[in-house]
Amino acid sequence: MKKILLTLAALLFAAAGSAHAQDNWPGKPVRLVVPSSPGGGTDVFARLLAQALTEGTKQQFIIENKPGASGNIGAQAAATAAPDGYTFLVASNSSTAINPFLLKSSTFDVQRDLVPVARGVMSVNALVVNSSLGVKNLSEFVALAKKKPELLAFGSAGTGSSPYLGVRMMEEVADVKFVHAPYKGVAPAYQDLIAGRLQFMYVDLASSLSYIQSGKLNVLAVDRKTNLLPNAPTFAQAGWKDFDSPISFSVMAPAAVPPAILQRMAAEVGKALKAIAPRLEQQALVPVYDTPAEFAVTLKQERAHWSAFIQRNGITADQ
Repeated sequence: MKKILLTLAALLFAAAGSAHAQDNWPGKPVRLVVPSSPGGGTDVFARLLAQALTEGTKQQFIIENKPGASGNIGAQAAATAAPDGYTFLVASNSSTAINPFLLKSSTFDVQRDLVPVARGVMSVNALVVNSSLGVKNLSEFVALAKKKPELLAFGSAGTGSSPYLGVRMMEEVADVKFVHAPYKGVAPAYQDLIAGRLQFMYVDLASSLSYIQSGKLNVLAVDRKTNLLPNAPTFAQAGWKDFDSPISFSVMAPAAVPPAILQRMAAEVGKALKAIAPRLEQQALVPVYDTPAEFAVTLKQERAHWSAFIQRNGITADQ
């Protein structure tokens, strides 16, 4: 009996300690793993979010960039971290909705080992070309692609990235083919695009806006209207009504993180998004104020969308 009582006391003590830890979260710095290199859209959003979370919780939120494998390296690092509420993933939908259908891992499963916290933001996305390419609109771009398909090369962070699949969707809609150059992150791809070694990219406007404003890149179309580029036509206005390649930057957590901490983090992200809404608008990012449950529903729908597209086009990870 004494042994049983001691065991019960230990369990009650552990439970009390766990509840106390959750009530006092965050009690130490929190790590936000970003599965891309500095300078990309995910990184831009993550740094704005980290600053706002730090100010809101009075605890430091630290960015840790882990690029590579189309975001899979960083996603794995977050998924296999201790589920104590002190490591989260801030990633594009490449990591959360696309990689599960392209990249195989023996050590973790995105759908099993990561759970939704908050959608975060939806990006305004654009087809940008090197200013020297000499095309003024989407029609001229497609005409050039049909005439000289070997001329037009684009960069992305790999087969699983949203920019890559966005271009593959362009190929499907316009019946053209392009040359792909994979990179470890979007920042080095931008360097080659500006230098003229690449001709175009499909990107989030947040990471390309400064290049557009400086005249180094031209915008041919965007996926949704924005006051930042009021004269840029949408893909639908340019005739591509079936083009649907969204890019989002969201917050995920290791699957075993206590629900109370997930809910607290989701609430803190919502407060942070409201605090930085004007700055997000300047970066062509649209806040989404949802709960973990609501995000789970939209994530399931998005995964179905990309799974069907990848299967329909026979896209594999080695392309």
